[in-house]
Amino acid sequence: MISRVRVWLNRTYAENVFFMDQLRRNPSDRAVEIHATHGDPDSPVLAAADTADLEPEGLSPAAYVEYALDQCQRRGIDVFVPRLHQAAIVAHRADFEAVGTALLAPTPQAMAVFEDKATAYEAVSSVGVPVPPWFRVRTAEELVAAVEELEAEGHRACFKPAVGAGGVGFRVITRAPFSLMHLNGFPGPHVQLDLVVEALRRAEEPVDWLVMPRLEQPEVSVDCLTGEDNLIRMAVGRTKNGRRRGFTLHEQWLEPARLIAEGFGLHHLSNIQFRMLGDRPVLLDVNTRPAGGLHQLSLCGVNAPWAAVRLALGEDPGMVEPPFLGQDYTVVSGPRPLLMASLPQQRVQEAQVVVPAPPAPVQPASAAEVLPL
Repeated sequence: MISRVRVWLNRTYAENVFFMDQLRRNPSDRAVEIHATHGDPDSPVLAAADTADLEPEGLSPAAYVEYALDQCQRRGIDVFVPRLHQAAIVAHRADFEAVGTALLAPTPQAMAVFEDKATAYEAVSSVGVPVPPWFRVRTAEELVAAVEELEAEGHRACFKPAVGAGGVGFRVITRAPFSLMHLNGFPGPHVQLDLVVEALRRAEEPVDWLVMPRLEQPEVSVDCLTGEDNLIRMAVGRTKNGRRRGFTLHEQWLEPARLIAEGFGLHHLSNIQFRMLGDRPVLLDVNTRPAGGLHQLSLCGVNAPWAAVRLALGEDPGMVEPPFLGQDYTVVSGPRPLLMASLPQQRVQEAQVVVPAPPAPVQPASAAEVLPL
């Protein structure tokens, strides 16, 4: 009898409820049990899991590694998909292997390259992947100089933190004076240069930003699955142009993604993003983790989460190629259940019987589903 697979996702994105759904609906018809932890008791991933714990707050990276090792040992975790403190966790891969847990995560060397966007741009450009012009700035004077140089070349300037994820801190520079026009409609990413300069000059500590041109659509996110032999098993592009989403296997996107994933040890699942600078694609960002939208590849007949878990377990899935490219689609919000009781709450497990709580009311959550266009 084939044993169940026990998978843990720590403090992950709400959209990964679909990652969990795909693991359970795997084509191998293998039993999968999912453990989830989060700092927010209302995260929908906790309600979607078979077992769940609320994570302690304020742990240092080293203390979190100890917490994670304890979770893996107590919960019998076969595959751990870390997001929070990923760099600290992958540095202790041997410790997790010693308790029987495989990490679905890249090498420490890859983490070091791609944790900092400036370091990443320097590294990938050295292997021939095009990157946009960029400036690392820490002061108001450096910001103004970078903006003026980009504007002189006909670009709109934007900035984002050199270290960060999920678009946090991204802003587009404008020279238009603040007016009621900026208060109409919903808040947007545009910010006045004079206000940014003033804020920087008042700041007690320097910032660490990348200033670069505002790149144009389409945005293409290439989801990659790479083995520990540095050979890619899957590369599929997801396109985004306004509300419209789609898929691509065009080599102008896939070839540079393969160069990065195979050349820098981006083992297991990664997501490599490109946008347009004029008429050519350039690198936007590299995520050393599964993308929140990875589940959308199911519209192409691909179960990427399950292929990745198999690879982590040492069961090579071979080349994962979509049997077809799904039609264009859009993403809409949808409701997901939330836990009603305080954590920890879990379903019937081993010899322990837990009396189920009344059904939790369905509440809107930040997970989204896809609809065809």
